[in-house]
Parts: sequence; C-alpha cells; structure tokens
Amino acid sequence: MILIDADILVYRIGWSCNEESEKTAISTIDGFISDILLQLNVDEETDYYVLYLTGKGNFRKEYAVTAEYKGNRKDKAKPVHIQALRQHLIDKWAAVVTEGEEADDAIAIQATVHGDKAIMVTLDKDFDQIPGWHYNFVKQDKYYVKPEDGLRFFYRQILMGDRIDNIIGIHGIGDKKSEKILKDCVTEKEFYDKCVEMYDGDETRVIENGRMLWLRRYEGEIWSFNEDKE
Repeated sequence: MILIDADILVYRIGWSCNEESEKTAISTIDGFISDILLQLNVDEETDYYVLYLTGKGNFRKEYAVTAEYKGNRKDKAKPVHIQALRQHLIDKWAAVVTEGEEADDAIAIQATVHGDKAIMVTLDKDFDQIPGWHYNFVKQDKYYVKPEDGLRFFYRQILMGDRIDNIIGIHGIGDKKSEKILKDCVTEKEFYDKCVEMYDGDETRVIENGRMLWLRRYEGEIWSFNEDKE
C-alpha cells in the first residue's frame, strides 16, 4: 500500500509552476505522480495507492498554548494554482481530504494499520517518528524506521520544536544536540524524564510539544505519556 503525502506535491509543483498556466501545472503534477509510482514499481491501474490532502480543522490548535500552531504561516504567500491542483488530485486521483487532522495523521494511521506492507511517500522529516517503510521521491531513497528509532526521533522533536509549524522548543537545541542529550535513553520513561529535565521540570511544555508533534496512530488519538505501558 502506497501512502502519498499530496500536500507536499501540491506545494512543490505549485511553486515550480507558479508562473506557468494552470494546464501546465496540472500536467506537471500528473507526470510527477506517475513518475513516483514508476519508481516504486506501482501499476496505476491495479495496485493500491492513496493520496492524502489536509482539509479543514486541526485538533492541534486546541492544545497550543505557548504559541499558535502554524501561526507563523498566516501571511505567507501560496502558489497561484494551489486550489486547482488540489481539486485535480481529488477529481483524477481520488485524493482523500482529511477533516480535523492533517494528511500526515491519516498517513500515519494507515501506516500503523498496514505495518510493513505500507510505504510512506513524503519529504517531511516528521514522518521519521513512524515505524515502517519510507520513500523520499527526490533522493529516490527507500528506508526503514525501527520502532525504537521512531520513538527516539519523536522525543528529539520535543526538545527541538519545529520552526515551520511554530512549535517552540528549547533555544540552542538542534539535531546534533538533541541526539547527544538522549543518547543514553532506552525506555520511553527515560526519554520522557530527560525531556522534562531539559525543560527545567516543566512537564506541561513537554506534553504540549508532544501533542503538537505526535502523528496519530489511530483516529482521535491525543498523545500522552503513559508510564504503565513501560
């Protein structure tokens, strides 16, 4: 099962064709999708693949306290053909539009359901918290994320935050430093406790960031640390 992050495609093709005609933009995105499926040896007519687009509403906004979730994107320009491309993906490619959650969540849920039979197709690093097969269509790189590596990446995200989504992390902590801080952690409790320590004991900040950053594994899930599952 091929799970495609169509949000990435719409923006990537949208910007590359921003000064082109709508017809050219649509033709380009069709060719791009066909090329991705070809790279993965997927038959467009018979094999199972799904494109996902983010629709209205986002549960994360209810839990954002420190800063408005994606509040830094309000005034940013969007590709001219974004709506035409989205509608085309719905009409021609039967793209699924999410409601109340992001396309990322829908993909993560299906990846969890289908396990190693699924391949997540995206350029979004946030997906590295999800165990399973991943495919970077620019690098043409297929790679596997183990559960323990996905969990480690998620807790590193809690420390780093995410500038793109306006999730505030700890100042001065990036990829290398977050990896170093958590290098000796093995269990989830150890990861969690270390993050609380780095936030000077402010557990609410750890929980807030966790809820912003966690990609759902089942419908309606809201992340929380549960010591009983250790």
